[in-house]
Amino acid sequence: MPEASDPAPVPPSPATLERAADLWGILPEYEDVLGVRHPTSPETQKALLAALGVPVHDETALQRAIQARLLEQWDSLLPPVLVTLRGASEFPIHLAAEQATGWLVIAIEREDGWRQQQRVPVATLRETARIEICGRTFLRLAAPLPGDLPLGYHELRVVLRDGQRRRSARTRLIVCPSRVYAPEKHDGHRRAAGLAVSLYALRSSRNWGCGDFTDLEALVDWLAEETGVSFVGLNPLHAIANRQPYNTSPYLPSSVYYRNPIYLDVERVEDFQRSARAQRWFRRPEVQEEIRQLREAEFVEYERVWGLKLRALKLAFVEFLRREWRRDTPRARQFRDWCAAEGAMLERFAVYCALDEWIRARHPGVWVWPDWPPAYRDPASRAVRAFQKKHWRHVLFYCWLQWLIEQQLAAAHQHALERGLALGLYHDLALATDRCGADFWAYRSLYVSGCRVGAPPDDFSPSGQDWSFPPADPDRLRRDGYRLFIQAIRKNCAHGGALRLDHVMRLFRLYWIPEGHTAAEGAYLRQPHEELLPILALESVRNRVVIIGEDLGTVSPEIRAELGRWGLLGYRVPYFEKHPDGRFRRPEHYPEQSLVCSTTHDLPTLAGFWLGRDIEARRRAGLIEEEAARRQMAERERDKQRLLDLLHELGLLPEWFPRRALLAPEFTGELHNALVGLVSLSASRLMVLTIEDLFKETEQQNLPASTWQYPNWRRKVKFALEELRVAPFARDCTRMFRTWLERSGRRAG
Repeated sequence: MPEASDPAPVPPSPATLERAADLWGILPEYEDVLGVRHPTSPETQKALLAALGVPVHDETALQRAIQARLLEQWDSLLPPVLVTLRGASEFPIHLAAEQATGWLVIAIEREDGWRQQQRVPVATLRETARIEICGRTFLRLAAPLPGDLPLGYHELRVVLRDGQRRRSARTRLIVCPSRVYAPEKHDGHRRAAGLAVSLYALRSSRNWGCGDFTDLEALVDWLAEETGVSFVGLNPLHAIANRQPYNTSPYLPSSVYYRNPIYLDVERVEDFQRSARAQRWFRRPEVQEEIRQLREAEFVEYERVWGLKLRALKLAFVEFLRREWRRDTPRARQFRDWCAAEGAMLERFAVYCALDEWIRARHPGVWVWPDWPPAYRDPASRAVRAFQKKHWRHVLFYCWLQWLIEQQLAAAHQHALERGLALGLYHDLALATDRCGADFWAYRSLYVSGCRVGAPPDDFSPSGQDWSFPPADPDRLRRDGYRLFIQAIRKNCAHGGALRLDHVMRLFRLYWIPEGHTAAEGAYLRQPHEELLPILALESVRNRVVIIGEDLGTVSPEIRAELGRWGLLGYRVPYFEKHPDGRFRRPEHYPEQSLVCSTTHDLPTLAGFWLGRDIEARRRAGLIEEEAARRQMAERERDKQRLLDLLHELGLLPEWFPRRALLAPEFTGELHNALVGLVSLSASRLMVLTIEDLFKETEQQNLPASTWQYPNWRRKVKFALEELRVAPFARDCTRMFRTWLERSGRRAG
């Protein structure tokens, strides 16, 4: 007789669905900028849970998944990682009530190799919580922890002994400070200023059409001599594909762990200088003509620039192999040691880069790894291992490029410090990783398929924002000891004095959009900020790097308060600093624990704001209709009037200057001076002026939601580096900036 069919699935009850959503971190609602609460729909809860691998088709299956998740936490002696603050005297263990007998042996191996051990009776441990799961009682007990543990990454091992029974567990123990790094007042940058530049945008008579690390040093020289700033703010230097127009955004990188070799000064590379073949190639008239054209081009031509540099660097690498590698010189050993210290992370990145180039050479129409032959899509596959073994020189080449970047970037930061810029370089860590890039290929198991990260609807984006990149799975990252998070912070702190975290709310919550849903149909998922913030503080203190959290948008007061408690600087843009009635805040009312900037890459420049160039650009790109453009321009006129009112109130404009915005349509020198003064006089600890705002540029670097419609991430600086000291307009703008730094007490030296 045929077997009876399984009973039909019963949809989960609302209570079970709510409990599952809470256990997996899906927030029940969020509050928008107007204070309106938006509940998470059951459909969104189900879609997100399904993406996380949770069965949501049946009540019984979901109940079992809930029980399994609770047992995973409560029936484990130790968590997968234990993050604690320096001086903590206890750590939690979990036991079934019937097992809470015998002795607990606690062993710690510190980062420096020193070991210590103690033995305590389980009966003496303090109970801090209990729970009933499947008819069993589980306890959380507080076990003793030596209070003198140093900051760092240690290993904790516990053994439970009760007669003949023995149970053990080990975990990564991370001991952290209670705040991020903050320079002492006497260091000279408690109240300081910097100039923000996009490195690719620097123009000079010597570069190859894209700003490089030698240009950066020349910029530092000019700033040190002419302005007295304390740092240079840079765009993210992350590795990107350098393909136009879709793979040039530094905020959607191929890898956040390694940097873009397009910023290398090829002529500075020792092996390029020594290579007779490279020098002959370089002196060819057609090569010199190509460099001249790229240097004089209006915009950065990523593919052409990188094509030239790649050819030159390959010739230089052949010389490195011949002269250094084969002879095992001290320089070759230095390179080997650096590669060994970088380990598997560098190896995977280099294999990806080599594979990408090799496959495209054979299949010109294949541009992204999801379209590679299936055997190469898995970094652990036999085919990838065979490729790595056969093409080891090609893989080594991409390791060598990162070594060169490390050297040139370190030299630029050291040069800035020696020239008196107290913070040196200020780096930027992007939130995203390209789903078709190196990081997602290498660490795909740590990301969630079937979801994208974005932002809910707000007054800036009424339909919400879909950023089209996959979210990392918080559970998997935690089970891995947060190694990728640690590496992202550590590698981007290197060779800098400050680090900006794009979208700092990532530490608390991220907005996930399920596949097949619109941006308005997503929900926030909790992130383990109680562990991420201490780790961030540890890396900040170890690297002596100030941390700035970009907290624009829908950020609750509770999150800002927590960021402040940890010592992160908030992020302030004058355009958004308004009272509820629309009036702009006075600069002395900005929070001291913040960085104020004249604008961001996604926002109009000061001149562009005044002239409405951003609105016109969105209209020309087809991103807004004529009616929307008219509404936005009308609101802009109201904002201009409010700004004029404030500038007159502060005495930053002369008495004769018109008091009505309609009477002052042009962006004049007086307005420029007043707006730079508004930013400089703020109470914020750090201030940043963009180089576009220094020179009254009207066009912004990036127009959000556009690709081919706008030259995103390609605009060059108005003046070449050689012109900064001699062009009258550049000198006038520089003098104005220096005057405000002196008047506001921000000038170093």
